[in-house]
Amino acid sequence: MPIPRASKALSRFTVLDLSRVRAGPTCVRQLADWGANVIKIEAPPGMEDAMGGPRERSDFQNLHRNKRSMTLNFKSPEGVAAFKRMVKKADVVVENFRPNVKKRLGIDYKTLSRINPRLVYASISGFGQDGPYSDRPGFDQIAQGMGGLMSITGPPGQGPFRVGIPVADLSAGLFAALGILVALLEREKSGKGQAVETSLLQAQIFMLDFQAARYLVEGEVAKQAGNNHPTSIPTGAFKTRDGYINIATTGGKMWERFCRTIDADELLENPQYKTEAARSANRDALNAEIASHLLGRTSNEWVERLNRAGVPCGPIYAIDQVFADPQVTHLGIAQSVGGKGKSGPRLVGQPMALSRTGSRLAVRPPKRGEHTDAVLKEFGFSARDIAALHKAGAV
Repeated sequence: MPIPRASKALSRFTVLDLSRVRAGPTCVRQLADWGANVIKIEAPPGMEDAMGGPRERSDFQNLHRNKRSMTLNFKSPEGVAAFKRMVKKADVVVENFRPNVKKRLGIDYKTLSRINPRLVYASISGFGQDGPYSDRPGFDQIAQGMGGLMSITGPPGQGPFRVGIPVADLSAGLFAALGILVALLEREKSGKGQAVETSLLQAQIFMLDFQAARYLVEGEVAKQAGNNHPTSIPTGAFKTRDGYINIATTGGKMWERFCRTIDADELLENPQYKTEAARSANRDALNAEIASHLLGRTSNEWVERLNRAGVPCGPIYAIDQVFADPQVTHLGIAQSVGGKGKSGPRLVGQPMALSRTGSRLAVRPPKRGEHTDAVLKEFGFSARDIAALHKAGAV
């Protein structure tokens, strides 16, 4: 691989990336950032609308770093044949076509596993590979709505709210990456590959977490609670002299420390707030009393004061403030492509660290088809083979 590796951790694996838009590229980004040899396979120019936005814009840059790009025309028999030849040497294929598309092209798991029984084949769809909705087009906000998230997001009585990030897309991509790694680990013992499947809908439902458990175990249907936490009280966003802060209190001892720290000892004596159940029943009145005490100091003063007392508290930042925070700067999650001192764009790096085989933003996202001939050569295609593919319009 003639480009710098992002890590040594997954450097022995080759990934053929057929995915587009967000969920699939999010999955593959995890593999690329940990050093896998990722080949992004795209349609030749002019064959289809660009999906995922302009290559030079921030979104594409963030999703497709640490990858190479080649073009293949899957509407050409020669293009499909070339892809199948590459599959023989690949470890992973990732795709997010609608389920019927890959079967029509002849690049479904059943077909490709006969070519390479060790292949791990990951599919991300909107609603699953089969079932009554399997052929519907998937979209993050649709999954947020069907998956229940919008019904519990936002202030009560103001209708459903979407979350400010594409959480269904992102979580589906992360779960697919996790599934691929599990399948690769299992392959070391069995010697066999397998299919990995997830969907935006499944991922979104899984991300409901305790809200889903409250329904499945206790039959309780959660409703919108705005900034209030559904079970820990008082927890939420509170106005200060110059802005807003988040405060999170749990249990009686922390409640006592909180009241004393904000100079509101009288709240401890109020029978309406004596127990967690009482505080829940009188949440609105309690929040109003707390707010009256917090208006006397700035956000920074309360953040320092409450954290010193062992009460979880933090600022509510705009995006620019996030990256200016000293702890965020210390963690180094905003990284320049190519490393310190390089002129490449700053992007969001991996949120986890490994002590020996860490991840870095090694190379910029590729131009469409930038590495087509080099990749084909690595997969054993001769100069004559490559010339024939170009002549046939297969690349």
